[in-house]
Amino acid sequence: MPALHKLTASPERVALSVHYRGLADYTGTWREMQAYTDTRTAETPDELWLLQHPPVFTLGRNGKTEHLLHHPGDIPVIHVDRGGQVTYHGPGQLVAYPLLDLKRRRLGIQSLVHLLEQSVIDLLADYSIHAGRRDKAPGVYVNGRKIAALGLRVRRGCCYHGLSLNVAMDLSPFSIINPCGFANLEVTQLADLGIDVPFDTVTAQYRHHLEHLLNASAHE
Repeated sequence: MPALHKLTASPERVALSVHYRGLADYTGTWREMQAYTDTRTAETPDELWLLQHPPVFTLGRNGKTEHLLHHPGDIPVIHVDRGGQVTYHGPGQLVAYPLLDLKRRRLGIQSLVHLLEQSVIDLLADYSIHAGRRDKAPGVYVNGRKIAALGLRVRRGCCYHGLSLNVAMDLSPFSIINPCGFANLEVTQLADLGIDVPFDTVTAQYRHHLEHLLNASAHE
């Protein structure tokens, strides 16, 4: 996919500009999300950024360093302003950052979390894979293993950060952490579930499901 390709939803739907950002530096992307949120107005369009990150561990606002079990080696550890504990990002993982005006969409934070989880559940259903949620443990799970993680920040009624979906990546860095603060939590990915499709195909499918759910919620 091109590094910065823009597509816009059809006029009859809720405005959402979609950007494919390729492999993007974590800190730079995070600062861009903050700036976009801080400077947006009531007329600013919502955006969805779809990308991958180079290897990085991130800890949420209340993240505890005790969940980093071993020295991370060359992988940086960044303390950020999202919710949640520690997670890992790396190439082969799809990251989706919805930058949404929740007030304009009349969408609560719990409803957004549910919607983001459902977008992954629906994607996996395309491949006849049953996935689900856990109480008090946001994300998506397959046979008890976590395949998608969530972490959001809401500022001025608008959200940023988002969701990561393991597609076909090196999962070994997850062994250095308690994923999302849960000891002994195993992770999985599409490739380990027998889904061998191009990353761009998964990205397009995910975008379709998320847009569908966002549009449906706007008309409820």
